[in-house]
Order: sequence, then C-alpha cells, then structure tokens
Amino acid sequence: MKRFLAAVVIGALLVGGTVGICAADEPHMRAALEHLREARQQLEKAVPTKGGHREKAIELIDRAMDQVREGIEFGEHHGERR
Repeated sequence: MKRFLAAVVIGALLVGGTVGICAADEPHMRAALEHLREARQQLEKAVPTKGGHREKAIELIDRAMDQVREGIEFGEHHGERR
C-alpha cells in the first residue's frame, strides 16, 4: 500500500499536478474508529470488577471516538490536506 501511494504521489508530481489527500478519505481515521469500537465492545464484555478502571477505559474510548469523528467531520468540511 505504501509503495502504491508513493507511486501515485510521484506520478502526480511528474505531470506537474499538486497532490493533497483529503482527511475525509484518510482510511486510517476510519480504521482507528473501528478499532476503538471493537475495544469498547471487548471492555463491555469484561467482568466489571476492576476497581473502576474498566469503566474509566470505556469513558476514555468514548472520548477518543468522539475526537476521531470530529476529525473526520472537520476534514470533510474544511477540505483539510496533509
């Protein structure tokens, strides 16, 4: 995948174009969101006797998911380039 992306970037530069990848199209943000969902599901299945740490981890994952969603939305609305 990295080689393909590098080839696309180099090809675009060779023809004189400018290259920018929209954050909204960034597959890593969407993959991170999915991994966070999976982690949350696993924590929900865990026995809740962890001194409050399980619940705190769920809370932090929820906050992280919110941030990832906001990042995706920001990129979609602002045409952010990297």
